[in-house]
Amino acid sequence: MQELLGRIAKLDPEASLGLRVIACFDELMAGEVNSHALASAAAALAGCPAGFRSGDGSRQLRVDSGGVSIPGDRPAEVAALSLPNDSEVWLEREDVVLPNDELILERFGLAIGVRFGLERQQLETPRDVALALDPAATPEDRSAAAVRLGLTPGSGYRVLAAPLFAVFEKRPAGPTDVITSEHGTLQVVIVTDDTEGIAVTPAGLGPSGSIGELPRSLRAAVVALRLSRPPEEGLVRAENFGGLVELLAESSDTTDPDAALIDEIMDSPWAESTVRVLLEAPTIRQAARDLGLHHSTVQSRAEQIERCLGYDPLSGYNRTRLGISVLRWRLRNSRALELPGPVG
Repeated sequence: MQELLGRIAKLDPEASLGLRVIACFDELMAGEVNSHALASAAAALAGCPAGFRSGDGSRQLRVDSGGVSIPGDRPAEVAALSLPNDSEVWLEREDVVLPNDELILERFGLAIGVRFGLERQQLETPRDVALALDPAATPEDRSAAAVRLGLTPGSGYRVLAAPLFAVFEKRPAGPTDVITSEHGTLQVVIVTDDTEGIAVTPAGLGPSGSIGELPRSLRAAVVALRLSRPPEEGLVRAENFGGLVELLAESSDTTDPDAALIDEIMDSPWAESTVRVLLEAPTIRQAARDLGLHHSTVQSRAEQIERCLGYDPLSGYNRTRLGISVLRWRLRNSRALELPGPVG
C-alpha cells in the first residue's frame, strides 16, 4: 500500500488522499488500536465528530475532531454506515459532505468491525497507552497502565510520535494508540530503547527513560516530529540534538528574543544550509568544504549573520544560542503535522 501510495501521489495528488485514508486505517488496524483511537482518527481525517454504537447498545462513543470524547447521543442527522449485528459508525457532518467522507466512513466501519469481531468482543483494550503517557495522571496510575501494557519497571523505553498519514515501512513492535496533542492528532508507539530499524516518516523519537518518564519522552518526540522534513529528515531522533529538543519541549515556541532576527536571516536563499553547516562544522574552512564553496564566501556569510544577530554566532555559548534559535525557527515553520487533513 505504501509503495502504491508513493507512486500514485506523484501522478495524482488528489487521488492519493483517498489512498492515504486507506493506508492510515491499515496502519491503525495493524497496530491493534482501540475503538476510541479509531474514532479519533476518523474524526481528525473528516474534520468533524465521529462515533460508534454497538448493536446491543452496550458500547457507544462520540469523539470530536480533536480526539475528545463527546457525551450524549448522536444527532438525528448524520452520515451513518450500518454494520453487522445492528452496530453502526457515523460522521456528524453539519455542512457540505466532502469527497472522502464516504471512504473515511467505510474504512472506519471496517476497522471497527475487525476490532469488534465476534471472536474478540471481550478483548477491547482500555486506553492504557494514553494513560501511561498522560502527565496529568498520577505516577501510580501511569505505572499501573504501563505494567498492564506489558512494560517492565526498570527497563528503558522511548515514544515514537507520527501523524496519521505517516508512512510506516515497518511498524515497530510496542503498545500503540492515537492521541490528541496541541499540534494535532498523532499515532504513538512505545518502543524499547534498543529497538532498531525504525523506518517511519515523518516521525519523532523521544529519549529513553523509565516507564515513569514516558510523558517526557512523548513531549520530546512531538518536538522531534515537528523538526522532521521529509524526505531528507523523515525520522528525527531527539537524542541527536544533545538535549536541546528536550529543552524546547519544556518551553514555549514564542520565547525566543532572536526570533525576528532569525526570520530576517532565513529570508536569504543560502541561509538555512549555511547556518546548519556552520553549527555542525568545527571551522569556517570545514564548513566551506561541506558546502562546496570557497572559504571566503562562507566567511562573508558568517559575518553577515553576525551583523544581523549582533553577536558572533561561532563563539562559545553563542553557537548554542544560534542553534536553539534555528530549532525554534524550524518549529515555527514546521509542516510535518499540517498535511493533508481534514481530507476533503
